[in-house]
Amino acid sequence: MTAAERTDVLIVGSGFGGAIAAYHLAAGGAKVVVLERGPWLDSDEFDHDFKLGSSYTRIFDFVVGDGMSVLGGNCVGGGSVVYFATMPRAPGFVFDRHGSIGRRMWPAAISRAALDPWYDRVEESLPITMQTWDRVPYAGGLFGAACAHAGRTANPAPAAIDVDRCTNCNWMMAGCKFDAKRSLLLNYLPAALAHGAEIRPLHEVQRLSRTDDGGYRVHYRVVDGEDYRILHDAGTIDAKLVVLAAGAGATPVILQRSAPELGAMPHAVGRYFSGNGERLNTAVFDDDRVREVLGLDRGDGSAYRGHQIGRGPTVASWDRLDSARPEYERYSLEQLYFPPGLGTILAQAPDADRAAWFGVRKKEMLRSWPSWMTIFTMSEDDNEGVFGPPPETGNAHRVSQQMLGNGPLRYRPTANTWRGWSLADADVKDILERDGLARVRPWTNDLVGAYTVHPLASCRIGDDPATSALDDGHQLRGHPGIFVTDGSAVPGALTVNPALTISALAERAMPGIVRAARDRGVTVTYGAPTPEGATSARRAIARTA
Repeated sequence: MTAAERTDVLIVGSGFGGAIAAYHLAAGGAKVVVLERGPWLDSDEFDHDFKLGSSYTRIFDFVVGDGMSVLGGNCVGGGSVVYFATMPRAPGFVFDRHGSIGRRMWPAAISRAALDPWYDRVEESLPITMQTWDRVPYAGGLFGAACAHAGRTANPAPAAIDVDRCTNCNWMMAGCKFDAKRSLLLNYLPAALAHGAEIRPLHEVQRLSRTDDGGYRVHYRVVDGEDYRILHDAGTIDAKLVVLAAGAGATPVILQRSAPELGAMPHAVGRYFSGNGERLNTAVFDDDRVREVLGLDRGDGSAYRGHQIGRGPTVASWDRLDSARPEYERYSLEQLYFPPGLGTILAQAPDADRAAWFGVRKKEMLRSWPSWMTIFTMSEDDNEGVFGPPPETGNAHRVSQQMLGNGPLRYRPTANTWRGWSLADADVKDILERDGLARVRPWTNDLVGAYTVHPLASCRIGDDPATSALDDGHQLRGHPGIFVTDGSAVPGALTVNPALTISALAERAMPGIVRAARDRGVTVTYGAPTPEGATSARRAIARTA
């Protein structure tokens, strides 16, 4: 009989929550293995096309649920490889939200002020910088000008992008070929590898079970590199401590599937899912009106026609992020670029009387493609998503060779969620349709339900065991030695892009995870500098502690 493979710490997933854990634990001296479901691509392997089997389909996971579809990363580096790298901090009121449970969702120990030192650490590690107006691509400038025309404010957004390296190619969602986007492939993950961590791509974790010595056995299958519907070898790795960071659409599924062997899961596992209150509108601009009303001219006879040029979201309006406003009426509006494919399918013809995602009017709209703009709303939803029974393997029933699956998530937007969406939709129309600048229409929910690129809260932290799966140190209730550090730990919608908050929470959890690892017999310390070697944020955290 072959002896079981062993490691000190097993980490599931290599996105923000997994990469940060891998770095700190490996740098502290622990033996670390990271299992990642997706492939491992370098920057020169990212393709600028939409062909099946290109990077675009290989590194994405699009799961259609019942009323909600989730688009996320599926590769080493996780969502950081496909994200738009917009990294604002969550506003202070977010941490006092009550949501659907009628009392504060967040643990009492976590506020914006308490999280600020951990935000600092992540900003130093990636790094993150504030974009300036003189470096904002044309679409962002147009949105800013339209906001000003409507009496609204707009600001360039902080981003993990080296603008000196950026070519404004607008293929960020397919992976950055130029290493301008500061994905985890450039910081935490190579630093973890340098300290001895091992990363195994195309390893899909199915479930956990207990070992006789009080640790955990992680059961995985090897995923085919070309057809994700095919699973090859099965294997196990025993670990003294497990960190789950497979994403809010997969972490609860792994835990649900593990319950028969581990024992009952906390009630909140697979419940309270949030889509970050996300909503999309498409605006089709009239170039003549843009020139006449806003006085914009690109110098080549056109006033806009810049949709394919840029780097994702660069400008946001945060006027409605006001703590004095009622809950469910606070949201941000962000100009972004959504590439062809899903964006052209779900965008509706703005002058149609009813939902029009195909037909003559849609064909007419497509002819105006270079003058489109997508406006992204992030609002406050009601955490109404619930995961049903898990599929036999993975987080979804794979429908196509890559990317597409059908998952167990059920989502029915409440009146509270719809209130935020409706107010934001009206706001976008007021800003962009003023004086005939553009025609605006929300994306349709008819095909895939609501949709999110920032899934959250399906295994959330909290003080109340009845409504949270994790304690405020991110340990799974009733299962010592299992921690969750991905977006599923975030209690609810943030009203802004969540990657920085997910990362700050993961950084905050690390001292406690290191202590738990030591208690379980792992020789490990905490105190590594940032992946680049900086220490100022570490010293600030030490002073706070």
